[in-house]
Amino acid sequence: MSKNLVIVESPAKAKTIKKYLGKDFKIEASYGHVRDLPDKFLGVDIENGFIPKYQTITGKKKVIDKLKEASKDVDRIYLATDPDREGEAIAMHIATALKIPVENQFRITFNEITKKAVSAAILEPSKVNVDMFNSYQARRILDRIVGYKISPILWKKIKKGLSAGRVQSVAVKLICDREEEIKAFVPEEYWDINIEVSPEHKKDTFIAKYFGNEKKVKVVNEAQAMKIVEDTKKANLIISNIKVSEKVRRPSPPFITSTLQQEASNKLGFTTKKTMQVAQSLYEGVSIGELGSIGLITYMRTDSTRISADIQLETRKMIEKMFGSIYLPKTIPVYKNKKNTQDAHEAIRPTQIDLLPQNIKDSLTSDQIKLYKLIFDRFVASQMASAKFENTSVSIKADEHIFKASGSTILFKGYQALYEVTEIKSKDVDEDDAKNTFLPKLSKNDLLNLIKIDQNQKFTQPPYRYTEASLVKVMEEMGIGRPSTYSPTISTIITREYVERDKKFLVPTETGTVVNEIMKKHFEKIVDYSFTTEMEDSLDNIENGETNWQSVLESFYIDFSKTLIDAEKNIEKMTLKQDITDVKCENCGKLMIIKSGRYGKFLACPGYPECKTTKPYTEPTDMKCPLCGKNVFIKYTKTNKKYIGCEDYPTCQFSSWDLPTDIPCPKCGNTLLKTKINYKEHHKCSSPTCDYVEEVKKNNEKSS
Repeated sequence: MSKNLVIVESPAKAKTIKKYLGKDFKIEASYGHVRDLPDKFLGVDIENGFIPKYQTITGKKKVIDKLKEASKDVDRIYLATDPDREGEAIAMHIATALKIPVENQFRITFNEITKKAVSAAILEPSKVNVDMFNSYQARRILDRIVGYKISPILWKKIKKGLSAGRVQSVAVKLICDREEEIKAFVPEEYWDINIEVSPEHKKDTFIAKYFGNEKKVKVVNEAQAMKIVEDTKKANLIISNIKVSEKVRRPSPPFITSTLQQEASNKLGFTTKKTMQVAQSLYEGVSIGELGSIGLITYMRTDSTRISADIQLETRKMIEKMFGSIYLPKTIPVYKNKKNTQDAHEAIRPTQIDLLPQNIKDSLTSDQIKLYKLIFDRFVASQMASAKFENTSVSIKADEHIFKASGSTILFKGYQALYEVTEIKSKDVDEDDAKNTFLPKLSKNDLLNLIKIDQNQKFTQPPYRYTEASLVKVMEEMGIGRPSTYSPTISTIITREYVERDKKFLVPTETGTVVNEIMKKHFEKIVDYSFTTEMEDSLDNIENGETNWQSVLESFYIDFSKTLIDAEKNIEKMTLKQDITDVKCENCGKLMIIKSGRYGKFLACPGYPECKTTKPYTEPTDMKCPLCGKNVFIKYTKTNKKYIGCEDYPTCQFSSWDLPTDIPCPKCGNTLLKTKINYKEHHKCSSPTCDYVEEVKKNNEKSS
């Protein structure tokens, strides 16, 4: 009989921990939360101190019964759920369900699932952190009140199925505000003037961009541009100034949750949800050949860049061995945390620095190895020496006009020998900017030959729509949410169709826009950015034991209850436009409409509830099936993912995740499909018997 029971959330985590603990320990999983607020009613006694009415989650009675059985005749029950507020809540609910008294609670946490970390935690157990639990509980109750009190008003005034949420509504507002900026944007004309020049008696040429005179000048019309062009053609071109400087570029810090989500989006094309799912699997443990199940990364919900001294020393030894001592900084890097960082956990890093990505790739899925390598390389690079560059800036005088060019030469790659960060751009970038161009050897007062001069009319561009990556970035900067909330917030607003993806960009739907306008007009405080930030600070104060959780809720509810009464009275009833199709209901003949449900879009009869006819939703394409010649439709999975299939499926077996283009195959005439090969976009023939494939050549793609 085992003397100790360890309870974790997931079977994968249980499997990893099991190998580190002896026969005196048995490991069981709770499969996440076991108790929560009820599904079908508020479940909070607002009048009597906001007391929650928790109940066993549907389907979890068998899990609790199994845990109760496992807990019989053991000396200790260790609650080993994740080291954050949600983990603390799961631990508290397990303790309540199993009726474990406080004096018999043995709460253990670890930032990484390694033998050293697990063994150390077992030796120093604590109690369930009540302050942490209360912080989670306050957030849960607050969000429940907002959702359950506002949503019925939206159902009554607009349509059923709508919802509001404290953080989700703010995220929707960010996206809607950006859309308004784009619509209100008025382009301004400007002109780029570039010269191609060469030093006298040399063949080398380089590009310089018009700067102005003594001060920078913006060229705003054709007449101004043409005068500069004519003046420059007549003038002697002389190098008036050369400035050479050495620049040092430090490596970026190791990943925190937000930067991991951003970089995985930019480099791997992962959604925030996918990033966190894959990271969770790497944290909980992956079976690595003879080594068995190993937790490969530290806990992935963190806002701290702190790193343990032991792993830093091990990493320095590895860097010296792989790259040489020149790639080691003289002092061990320390990265400053941002304001309001909780600093509960280390940054995201590999648990064992000797587990090189290339050596374990056969044990991981494709997504796991991509993300593990990203985390591994970023962490190792963060401990390497800075990169060094020699920057040369050249000014060229053409009478009163000045042109400038700059070039950069790498003197020492440093961390860039391993890793380069993908920058998230927030506005348009001038592709013709003559920065970092090739520069030949030049001297002050050198005369230059004018080879060519170009003038190009341009217009300023509106700000970009948000991508998932840039939305996470701005939410973090504004203090909206915490590391654990970014991904579920984005998933929620997409699932509820307040926002939709247009390629990689997030665009508000009509529903999202209407709900946002109502929230701004009638629930101004809820969607106020500063209120959301201040509430996050209040939740932190509860966790730190500085504030009572009920007083935070009471303070919020005083104004909120008045707002509800006013909103109920003042919001006018409105009807959202229905997406009517040309498909007739087979029972009553009415034209069916497109609706959205738990499993994505579907066709429904507008005569509901009298007529309850529904059909799967498909979109027609111009493509013909390469197997049978019938029409091909875009269809949707239960998770709302697009794919194409023959209208005669399953009699005809043609289907594909790759979506059609309007381009015929030059080899056989069938439709080309969009696909990705080695992360690059390609077109391939839809016919299984044709091997035609080509890479799509693009201009530099802009990203937000």
